[in-house]
Amino acid sequence: MTSRQRWLILGAVAVGLVLLGLIVATVAWLSSNPAQTETFRDIVIIFMAVESLLIGLVLIILVVQLSRLTALIQNEVKPILDSTNETIRTVRGTTTFLSENLVSPVIRINSSVAGIRRALKMLRPDR
Repeated sequence: MTSRQRWLILGAVAVGLVLLGLIVATVAWLSSNPAQTETFRDIVIIFMAVESLLIGLVLIILVVQLSRLTALIQNEVKPILDSTNETIRTVRGTTTFLSENLVSPVIRINSSVAGIRRALKMLRPDR
């Protein structure tokens, strides 16, 4: 363990102990002052209500954004993918056509010419 990691661990433990001490002190102070406790409780309730409203608003925005993303995928990305698939099928058909009608005959002719050359080389008397 490096010294930096040790210092980070010691710092985290120190912060945890300070927070624990603050919580204990707050509970002790609130238990000795019931009027202050009620005020603090009311403030926390108001804070939680505002937080719930904000979370609800964020969730509504999230749902709207999710529906817009779904519409984008259906209306724009899907046609692009369909067009790409059609292009791939066309390219595949073109390559098959070229292979059958151009490349295969050329290969057959080249192999025949190579065979004839080899036969002529074997029949020539200078070799």
